[in-house]
Amino acid sequence: MTDYRELNRANWDDRAAAHAASPGYAVDRFAADPAYLSEVVRFDLPLLGDIAGLRGVHLQCHIGTDTVSLARLGATMTGLDFSDKSLEQARRIAALAGADVTFVRSDVYDAVSAVGEGYDLVYTGVGALCWLPDIRRWAATVAALLKPGGRLFIREGHPVLWSLDYDRRDGLVALEHPYFETVEGQVWDEAGTYVETDVEFAHNKTVEWNHGLGEIVTAVLEAGLTVTGLAEHTSVPWEALENGQMTDIGHGEFQLADRPDRLPHSYTLQAVKAPV
Repeated sequence: MTDYRELNRANWDDRAAAHAASPGYAVDRFAADPAYLSEVVRFDLPLLGDIAGLRGVHLQCHIGTDTVSLARLGATMTGLDFSDKSLEQARRIAALAGADVTFVRSDVYDAVSAVGEGYDLVYTGVGALCWLPDIRRWAATVAALLKPGGRLFIREGHPVLWSLDYDRRDGLVALEHPYFETVEGQVWDEAGTYVETDVEFAHNKTVEWNHGLGEIVTAVLEAGLTVTGLAEHTSVPWEALENGQMTDIGHGEFQLADRPDRLPHSYTLQAVKAPV
């Protein structure tokens, strides 16, 4: 059987250039405006706070627009991703933006050997955890990357959102896919992507896993971190449901068109490693 990493890497390699060329990632804005931040990081700012002077690593950084944004906020950033093509775009975008960011190719679970330890900040953005089969191993990796007193910051799509039937035509919000982590991942074969593009892709099969919110928090606690914040949000930074079920509310955020308070769209989790 093909390894899930090979399938997923081929999928991301195939889409990296199209993502960088799409209006959603606004690469031209990074080149034109030295103060420009990605919409994802701008959403994070009220909870993220001042990160100037921190040494940070961005796990699963993709094409690096959020990594560059964190560097523009004054952090010394390293971006890590397993996709060579994504990192090619990330390095190009950082150069266009005039940002001093280091990008390293590695699987998340090998991050410590790839980029070392002692970080003040581990940052993970939206749409990352679903590519990982074992949330406890992820949390242990985060804990190993952080120095004592260091901080985890993650905003992610809510596991309730991930478990919905995405393509319903009757307007109902229905749970269809696993909420909890399963041994075998969900196999998808989808030709498109989440940005506007006319590109046709060759590698469309992926393997993904959901992780319940309790599983994520428990994994973080078992890794020795102390949870300092958990906020749930009524928006998410992509059009997660099809057939007109979501409304664009601006600033890159979407929410359920009908009674959005019914659905936790995303969450922000923060935790710290105990000081020595």
